[in-house]
Amino acid sequence: MIKFFRKIRYDLMEKNKTGKYLKYAIGEIILVMVGILLALQVSTWNQQRIATHKEELLLEALNEEFVKNKAQFEGVVVKHEQALASTQFAISQFPINPETIDLDTYYAGMKRWGIWSTFNPTQGVIRSLVNTSSFELISNPELRVLLVLWEDVLADYKEEEDQALYNLQNFLYPEITDHISWVNGISDDRSEKDYLSTIQYENVFARRENDLKDILGWEENEDNELKHIKMTIDRIIELSKPLK
Repeated sequence: MIKFFRKIRYDLMEKNKTGKYLKYAIGEIILVMVGILLALQVSTWNQQRIATHKEELLLEALNEEFVKNKAQFEGVVVKHEQALASTQFAISQFPINPETIDLDTYYAGMKRWGIWSTFNPTQGVIRSLVNTSSFELISNPELRVLLVLWEDVLADYKEEEDQALYNLQNFLYPEITDHISWVNGISDDRSEKDYLSTIQYENVFARRENDLKDILGWEENEDNELKHIKMTIDRIIELSKPLK
């Protein structure tokens, strides 16, 4: 093709057709420029296509990760709600008269007061995105902001969860087990049934209730951490849904 154009130029020069030669030369330059622009456009389109494909794969993995995290989170919240319900049942029986209370009924209602669970989400995809150049592939600006802020949102929520677990293991359990059998509970003859009527026993449940309410965000109209993390998870799932 280049030899063909060169031959035309030589023919025009040999025939002393300078005007036509100049016009042809300008046309050839324009043609070359158009070719270069088309090549650049094809290259850009191809790069965009590759980037879009990579983004789709990342979003698919991210969506799957957060769908699983949401299921785990909801299971953890259920455990906290069960613990709170048992704790409040115990409080509803105060003050307890050890001589008259039906211990079997009482134990059945309060036995889940000390169950615990913590939210430990999988974060392989999101950490890979944030810590590598792959993060630049996420084109949605809102999703990028949510991913950047995720670690802080998670830390804020887990701070209350971890504090509640620390209190339970280091203060509330030891207080109870000093007086009541860990294995057989109140029905064990060695358990101090009179302990049920003490302020110390009631304070255990009062502290447990406060911790669980903090985790579950029981303050009305408060922008609490549980609400914030739930909204963040739901929004990330929504924005990372695969395109159909």
